[in-house]
Amino acid sequence: MSIEEGDRLPDADLHVMRDGRPQAVSVAELTAGKKVVIFAVPGAFTPTCSEHHLPGFVRHAEEIKSKGVSDIVCVAVNDAFVMDAWGRDRDADAIIMAGDGNGTFTEALGLVLDGSGFGLGKRSERYAMIVDDGVVTKLAVEGPGKFDVSKAESILEAL
Repeated sequence: MSIEEGDRLPDADLHVMRDGRPQAVSVAELTAGKKVVIFAVPGAFTPTCSEHHLPGFVRHAEEIKSKGVSDIVCVAVNDAFVMDAWGRDRDADAIIMAGDGNGTFTEALGLVLDGSGFGLGKRSERYAMIVDDGVVTKLAVEGPGKFDVSKAESILEAL
């Protein structure tokens, strides 16, 4: 079963780069007492993710944060080193680039995408969510091959 609106996020550790090293940060720590936007992509440096999904959130970060959002978090089943390099490549300074290297958080959400047919293994489905103090208030999961409901403009509209 996958997470739904009104559910509390499962706690898991994601990894971000701090001082040149991967550091664990819990989902609870990222969301406690704050409104955050979390969006996930199937993979760093992949076409739709790199050309549209992440750049949309970079472009609209200020506007999203002006709606009371403390942080915007990008998650992928990649390691923290890859997420950090991708963030730097895409000028994503306003976004927390978080690796879910083992897919623990993605699995707990029930949003695993099987990319084995493309040589990608298990990845995350493409989604975006608005989370208020750890509770999902808006969840937008894309259908296969789609990119519409999880883009920055759609989340901005939902805020």
